[in-house]
Amino acid sequence: IVEPVAGNMGVVPPAEGFLEGLRKICDDNGIILIFDEVMTGFRLARGGAQELFGVMPDLTTMGKVLGGGVPVGAFGGKKDLMTQISPSGPVYQAGTLSGNPLATAAGIKTLQMLNASGIYETLEVHSGELEKGLRERASAANIPYRINRVGSMITLFFTDEDVVDFDTAKKCDTDAFGRFFSAMLNRGVMLPPSQFESWFVSGAHAEMHVRKTLDAAERAFEEI
Repeated sequence: IVEPVAGNMGVVPPAEGFLEGLRKICDDNGIILIFDEVMTGFRLARGGAQELFGVMPDLTTMGKVLGGGVPVGAFGGKKDLMTQISPSGPVYQAGTLSGNPLATAAGIKTLQMLNASGIYETLEVHSGELEKGLRERASAANIPYRINRVGSMITLFFTDEDVVDFDTAKKCDTDAFGRFFSAMLNRGVMLPPSQFESWFVSGAHAEMHVRKTLDAAERAFEEI
């Protein structure tokens, strides 16, 4: 089981061939490959990271993005595995809140909105503008930084070393991030409060929000 794009050490994309290599190892050894798409599902594409990278797992887990923020989770996968779940098969799976009307209605509405034309194209434009603007402003302020982005998931790391795994993520200057977080908050932009969390650009964000974030970041970089 693996996050196809790591999100809880900041955004760390998979190395080239990594997901394909996992798929081959699992196929060669009769192992089930599970993608944890709680973060990446519906954010990177309608089909999640598996669509974006073209690597199909056997099972997939998804979280609250499915319900537009309402507490909801889901899992799914290949027919030969899903038919093992009761009542079709012997594996029991149930819960008091499984399929509750609120979460189900929110999930259906979210999927309808995500099927609207252009939403992922707009997300890519806004995310790209945010990345480009952060790079320009951090460079102008002589801030050591790296930015990792996959689709609408992005992390600004305070480091002069490429962040490719947890070991390199841990080397980042978390004190600098803390000062940056406070400087941004003082200017009306609330970021995740940890260097090791992903930023998410959403369909609710417009160009004006990107501009406001970049204006605040320019002053925050100068301040720290």
